[in-house]
Amino acid sequence: MLQPVDDAVRRQAKALVRTARHAALACLEPGSGFPAISRVSVATDFDGRPLLLISGLSGHSKSLAVDPRCALLFGQPGKGDPLAHPRISVTGRARRVERDDPAMEVCRERFLARQPKAKLYVDFPDFVFIAVDVERASLNGGFGKAYDLEAADLIDAATAVEGLEASSRRARDHMNEDHLDAVETMLSAQRPDAEGWRILTVDRTGFEVGRGDALDRMDFSAPVGVGGYTYHAAFIDLVRAVNTPPASTD
Repeated sequence: MLQPVDDAVRRQAKALVRTARHAALACLEPGSGFPAISRVSVATDFDGRPLLLISGLSGHSKSLAVDPRCALLFGQPGKGDPLAHPRISVTGRARRVERDDPAMEVCRERFLARQPKAKLYVDFPDFVFIAVDVERASLNGGFGKAYDLEAADLIDAATAVEGLEASSRRARDHMNEDHLDAVETMLSAQRPDAEGWRILTVDRTGFEVGRGDALDRMDFSAPVGVGGYTYHAAFIDLVRAVNTPPASTD
């Protein structure tokens, strides 16, 4: 039975997609119409759309060029029953990001921040970036926790603030260069091993941190760019939330 979608479900869904290093990509083979599945490296753009970097020589690249309909399965099984671990299937349409597209710089920067080893081949002429325009998603958070999601549950609403994406990169670089202690403080609110992590990518509603091959995500208390809320304020609020002792119940 499907469960109602609330903000906690949306946060879980976003975290599954935005902290993934890979996903299973399903598309339709030209001619036969049979489904085909492949593993792909992933990141997300500033709005939260999945980003793929794939070779134009691959079978799934040729399939998407004919029929852009596709699905991505995110989620990493852990110990025990693999069906007890959360996963999300995202359905949408693949859209090639052309090299002269103004969005190319952002796609390249965000992808390499999450997948640094892709520097070896990102500029090969046969490799292309694919953005998946999400239409719907299905989240399974474990037994008895099934949800149908709309695109708006996964993709951040755009704001009219000019230069917000560039501002997010400056905020990330400033935090990594001058305030790694604050990054550790923020992350300590949700995991015990908070040392040695760096901010990788930032969006309107939160940011991803990485240490080695591990990824995690933290959410801001409110979307940046709404009502004049800035990245500076968003990071300060997270640090204060950790350092502020709980109110007394006496």
